[in-house]
Order: sequence, then structure tokens, then C-alpha cells
Amino acid sequence: MNGWLKEGATEEVIEAAVTWKDRVWDWFTDTAMWQNVMFSGLRIIVIFLLTRLFVKIIYRVIDRSLERREKGRLQVNPRRFVTVGELLKNVTSITSNFIMVMLILGELGVQLGPLIAGAGVVGLAIGFGAQSMVKDVITGFFIILEDQFAVGDVIQTGSLKGTVEMIGLRSTRLVSWTGEVHIIPNGMITNVTNYSLGNALAVVDLPFSNTRKLEETLEMLKKAMLQLKESRELAAVPSIMGVQSLTASEYVIRIAVECPPGVRSEVEREIQMYAKEALEEEEELRLATEAAKQEG
Repeated sequence: MNGWLKEGATEEVIEAAVTWKDRVWDWFTDTAMWQNVMFSGLRIIVIFLLTRLFVKIIYRVIDRSLERREKGRLQVNPRRFVTVGELLKNVTSITSNFIMVMLILGELGVQLGPLIAGAGVVGLAIGFGAQSMVKDVITGFFIILEDQFAVGDVIQTGSLKGTVEMIGLRSTRLVSWTGEVHIIPNGMITNVTNYSLGNALAVVDLPFSNTRKLEETLEMLKKAMLQLKESRELAAVPSIMGVQSLTASEYVIRIAVECPPGVRSEVEREIQMYAKEALEEEEELRLATEAAKQEG
């Protein structure tokens, strides 16, 4: 009896193994299935290549359109072209990749109807839950539309100041003059000071002792500022505006000059450097004169 049971169980195992082998063989030899796999794979490759080609064509169309507008008669601030071009390219890339993923999922047999409906519901829920992100996107759109600032501008928002490296719909990236990178959500940008819309004014106040004659000080500074104008190639000679303040021990002379916004700090440092060098030269000349008188 036990032998008969063992023999029956062995036959069932053998039959199951044979059946599994036949199914695997039928699956490997199913010509129609492999044709569908091959054609689906080819369609996926074609979809991917056409998407890449479409994105490149749109990128080129955007670049050429912006170049034509920049060279045309229409007077539009050229700073906006870089920003608008990058934004349009980002939107094109995101939209094209989304459509490509949907088409590929369809080729893989995924039912897109329920997926799209579910994505719509999820997107609605995310929209309610991610109000700050929506605020960032809306603010970023109006920053670009109203041309508040653009890539390459030097701006300050709150306590952060730097050069705009990137403007996106959700965030703005600033690079400070010391190299720090600040990523600011657009919704947090409530007020902006743009230093790149016009020339900046470099202003330096230099204190001098009341023991110095005012005329000698003004003459010395005028010569120093002429030397600075020649070496720096400024648009104008720094102006000696006169006495800014006066105390019992010193008076303060103010010097000002217009310069590009990105170099204001550098120009102010050079004004102080040339004034200091002029003072040193004057002191050396005075000491040499006194030494010559003593020898004489």
C-alpha cells in the first residue's frame, strides 16, 4: 500500500515537472508573444528617440526666437532673455518627459485611464497640502513676468546679497561675493533691492586732522583721484564733494563716483588706497625736505 502511494506521488511529481517544462517551452517558443515584445521594445525606443529629438528642436527654436527678438527693433530688456529661455526649456523638458513616461507605460500594458484619474486626485490633494509650493511657483512666475530681477543681477533680499545664478519657478539661487550659495524659495522673497538696474554710487568718507590745511588736503586728493581715473578707467574722475562733517579734532572729506554695481566695493577700496598712498608720498616728501634743510 505504501509503495503504491509512493509510486503515485512520484508519477504526479513527474507529470507536474513535465507540464511546467511544456509551459516554459511554449512560452519561449511563442512567436506571437515575442513579436509583441519586439515591437513594443522598438516602439519604446522610437518614443524615447522622438522625445529627445523633439526637446532638442524646441530648445533650438527657443534660442533662435530669443535671438531674433534681441536683435529686433522691439526694445526689451535683454536681461530677461536668459531667464525666460531657461524657464521655457525647463517646462518643455518636464512636459515632454511626462508624456514619454505615459506612452512607455502604455506600451508595457499599464492602463493609463485609472492611472491618470488617480494622478489627478493625488495632484489635487497635493495642491491643497502644498500651498507653500504653489505660492513659490506663483511668485516665481511674477518675478520673471515683471522682470524684478534676472540672471546675472546683483540683488539683496532680506539679509542675503549676491549675484543671481538661477531663477526657477520654485526657488532662486544666489551666489555671494565670498562664494556662498543661497537657495531661496520664491515665496519668501517679499522685497528685493536690485543693484544692477543702474549705476551704483561709490562713496568714501576720509577723516583728516584739523592740523592739516583744507586746501592742501583737497589738492592732494584731486591728484590722487586723477591717478585712479587713469588706472581704473572710470567713466569720470571721482568727485571731491567737500567737507562732510567737522569736529574739534578732525574734518571729514567725502569722495563719490558712479561705477558699475558689481564693482562698487572694489572702487571704494581703491579710493581709500590711492588716498593713503598720496598721504604717504606727501609725508615722505616732507621728511626729505626737513632732512635736506638740516643738512644745509
